[in-house]
Amino acid sequence: MAKELLDLTDKKILSELDKNCRISNASLAKKARKSREAVKYRIAMLQKRGILTRFITSINPSKLGYYIFKVYLKLENIPLEREKFFDELKKNPDIYWMGISDGAFDCVFAILSKGIPEYFEKINFLLSKYKHLIVSKVLGTMVDTAQFNKKFFLQEREGKSAAWGGDVVENKIDSLDYKILSILANNARIPTAQLARTCGSTMQIVRSRIKNLEKKGIILGYRIDVDFNKLGLEFFKAIIYFRTLSKKDEKALFEWMRTHPDSLYYIRSLAPWEVEFEFVAKSYQHFNSIINDLRKRFPHVIRNYEHLIMIHEAWMPAYGSIPSE
Repeated sequence: MAKELLDLTDKKILSELDKNCRISNASLAKKARKSREAVKYRIAMLQKRGILTRFITSINPSKLGYYIFKVYLKLENIPLEREKFFDELKKNPDIYWMGISDGAFDCVFAILSKGIPEYFEKINFLLSKYKHLIVSKVLGTMVDTAQFNKKFFLQEREGKSAAWGGDVVENKIDSLDYKILSILANNARIPTAQLARTCGSTMQIVRSRIKNLEKKGIILGYRIDVDFNKLGLEFFKAIIYFRTLSKKDEKALFEWMRTHPDSLYYIRSLAPWEVEFEFVAKSYQHFNSIINDLRKRFPHVIRNYEHLIMIHEAWMPAYGSIPSE
């Protein structure tokens, strides 16, 4: 695939949209030092070129009483059955995130559940249907995730971050809140007036509901999804095994990730490994240089690692919604 070229204005627009994609065209124009019409046109062209693919709302299921369980699968080479399985995951409203990959695993997904018995029933039902396809599986629980804004656009060291997971809290919300979340999930830039009409409510009520969802930590922010391949980049996941980890080392590791221009996510897990680091890189050689730098900086901490190249990912793929009561 030929690499799509971006000029500095495109990069500034994408960088600002990833920090808050609900920013108005007027505010975005000031930051990009262009007219509102120019900014609107640039966004439309980035979408037309397939670079800017979605406007996403970061939603924290843990603030709605959900645990986030992770499933890592190695699959048989049966193409039609694989596609059938992936399609079923995309239609399942309990799937928070899914990725198709190459490397240590062929598929990774996060499934939402209010407790372990419910999770057992859900995962047993899903995987038993495809027992013939599954070579091996690893089950884990996500502790928390830090999501960093896409600093690689401008090769920044500092930027915004959001954290989800953590303590599970049962915030009660009603059907209107769920409707707002389901629409915003993969259409975060929808105008408030249109969102209100779609929800059968008023702009004032919808604005108030969104502010309340933000205040409760259910909505963490608004960002963009881009086609990394169109930018000449690949999406890598590094699964990290520790020798030992002190509080001081953990803080230093997090700071290294937070300020790395190519970092995307820092994920803490209860699994055979301790953390997963996600990056964009120009090539495997570039990714390998990032990991080698990490290992040199923390030789007493990092014992080993495995990696995945993420071929496809989807957030809340089933209608862009989260499970409702």
